[in-house]
Amino acid sequence: MNDGCPEYRVVNRLSRRSLLKVGTAGFAGLSLPTLLRAAESRGLPSKAKHVIFLHQFGGPSHLDTFDMKPDAPDGIRGEFKPIASRQPGIMLSEHLPRFSKTIGKFAQVRSVHHRMKNHNSATYYSLTGHAPPLDDIRLRDTQELYPAYGSTVAKLMPVDDPAIPTFMSFPHILRDGSVTPGQTASFLGKPFDPFFVGQDPAAADFRLPELSLPSTLPLERLDDRRNLLRMIDAQGDLLEWSGTARGIDAFYDRALTMLASPKVKQAFDLSHEPAKLRDAYGRTTYGQSCLLARRLIETGVRFVTVYYSNTIGGRGNGGWDTHGDNFNQLKNGLLPITDLTVPTLIDDLQSRGLLDETLIVWMGEFGRSPKISNTAKFGANGRDHWPQCYTVLFAGGGITPGAIYGSSDRIGAYPASDPVSPDDIAATMFWALGIDPATEVYDTLRRPLPIAAGKPITQIFS
Repeated sequence: MNDGCPEYRVVNRLSRRSLLKVGTAGFAGLSLPTLLRAAESRGLPSKAKHVIFLHQFGGPSHLDTFDMKPDAPDGIRGEFKPIASRQPGIMLSEHLPRFSKTIGKFAQVRSVHHRMKNHNSATYYSLTGHAPPLDDIRLRDTQELYPAYGSTVAKLMPVDDPAIPTFMSFPHILRDGSVTPGQTASFLGKPFDPFFVGQDPAAADFRLPELSLPSTLPLERLDDRRNLLRMIDAQGDLLEWSGTARGIDAFYDRALTMLASPKVKQAFDLSHEPAKLRDAYGRTTYGQSCLLARRLIETGVRFVTVYYSNTIGGRGNGGWDTHGDNFNQLKNGLLPITDLTVPTLIDDLQSRGLLDETLIVWMGEFGRSPKISNTAKFGANGRDHWPQCYTVLFAGGGITPGAIYGSSDRIGAYPASDPVSPDDIAATMFWALGIDPATEVYDTLRRPLPIAAGKPITQIFS
């Protein structure tokens, strides 16, 4: 049980049937005007071909990472000391030494803010770029809520190769009490759900059983859907893993296409990577997930979401919800993992010529409070939820290396200049891919809705 925020209980048991969702992409359900707009949007100056979205569930402390306030009063500035980076004028936490060598390849947006103080509502906002109808821990996924970024991309900018999913996510399903909305296609429909993988890429036996043919079944026997269905029914693991997708024609079409192609299967075989590089990423779930993301981008996947953890965390377990013992949790776990993995991902992409065409976005659902808290509920030296101001990082995809947009006030509490909303973060990602953020899609009531209500932060791009 996750007791990071103990005013409610979190159920960690997940049905195996919920661990795989397969989607295809197309333009079904768009009106002619929207089709034309989508076609025109693909003519926008595209900065990136791919996105790797790194979501930090629980809310990282901006004050103890990238927007430190060493001159703030005691009780706000925290225990960590800032260190210089290779980028003149940029300081960051002493517990991010590798980041200090790489931070010049990032653009920082230090003035992101909103009003959602609960994890499920704030995370939904960060996963879709649309504010939820209410700020409530009981927010549930419904067809009235907006789709994940990758689902929107799958709808408007599908990968041409039918063997390659447009949108993939792994290795967790986010939940805080209930499953957090914003991880699927919602009203866009099941065909645009992510191809979700719930296995641990760091496990020695990591593989994709849904892409493995029985040795006794020649590929030629998969020429029709009935044979494919019989094969699926005979594989108990796949039957359970794909329960939510059964009966959807698009699932069978995509499964057949992927079974006939080695591309994605090869991408998931991490044994092809040198042991030294795998060590550099970190032999953690997060580290190997980021390595897998790079391999999938190389294969042609358009949008990859990597979730840092499946729980908000707290007390040394899972994510970034550091209400208590904030500094020990950061320096003994969260920051070392992040400092090992993310700079390696950036350097690896750059060495392969993929960084300029891949936009990396690193963000959580909010930041942490400037005031250090000491409560009986959570313990000493904690920081609480703080959506009023926090930092989001961008790298690659045409950004201006070392750019800083917006600023926080002297204690990191509120934006001091150029405030940014999650709506603007969403618009920035779509714009970078060459998709007009004003493009409209239809919800279940046939209402035309813009995919993003904000404006792209073009100032951080070259």
